[in-house]
Amino acid sequence: MRKVDTLSSLDGRKLLQEIFKEMRYEKQISSFSCMFRSWRICVHEQDLSKYTKQKVSVNHKLGFFRGTGLWMEEIINRNYFSTINSFVYLGAAILLALIGIRNFSDYISDSIVIAGVAFEALMLIFIFFVMLFTPSDDFTFDSRADESEHLDEIIKEVGEIGRDFAAAVVQLEKLGDMINSIVRAQDQIFKQVEEVSKSASLAVSPSPQLIDTMRATNESLIGFNDSVCQLTAAAENLKHEEIEKAVRREVEKFLVDKAAKP
Repeated sequence: MRKVDTLSSLDGRKLLQEIFKEMRYEKQISSFSCMFRSWRICVHEQDLSKYTKQKVSVNHKLGFFRGTGLWMEEIINRNYFSTINSFVYLGAAILLALIGIRNFSDYISDSIVIAGVAFEALMLIFIFFVMLFTPSDDFTFDSRADESEHLDEIIKEVGEIGRDFAAAVVQLEKLGDMINSIVRAQDQIFKQVEEVSKSASLAVSPSPQLIDTMRATNESLIGFNDSVCQLTAAAENLKHEEIEKAVRREVEKFLVDKAAKP
């Protein structure tokens, strides 16, 4: 809950103006009722929540005289001075009209002229009291200053939004770069997977060139086997011939030795 030390302070005067404008323009309460409620607030009310949507309380009451003086300054003088001034001019115009007509006609009695003078005097006394309670310049609220403060706050908020937006754009750019790198890595992975698939398909089903090469190699191996068989047969033949030659030499040697003995 918002707390105000006293309504005569600067914050209290601003709060009083806010409550009056809320009652008069938002809630559409009549002028007389707004003046009476504002006087009650200034004199002896402490819990102001029943007069406004805000939760506000006043720590110290002003009392009758100080509260009425504040009410005259902040409510009557600020909001109804032109209205009271117009009644003064109206009374002066009526008085002048009565005096003028009285000089040229007997239809206007002296009592009517005295009543007009009394009304004008009453209006002058009333405007005297209103002007007596004219607010000090120290407590004059400048709506332009409030507007400039609101504009400054809006500009600050727009600046913060712009900074957040710029940071978000930077983050989006970084995210885009990361996505591009991920896409490139995926392309490389897809290429490697494609190469592995080709190798696997070649291993499962060899290409025609590999089959021709294997067939030629097989034929070469068959020819080589035939050659080896032929060489083996030739070696066997040579071996038999050498054995026969060796046996023949031994037999000849044996016979020669036998013939040489007496």
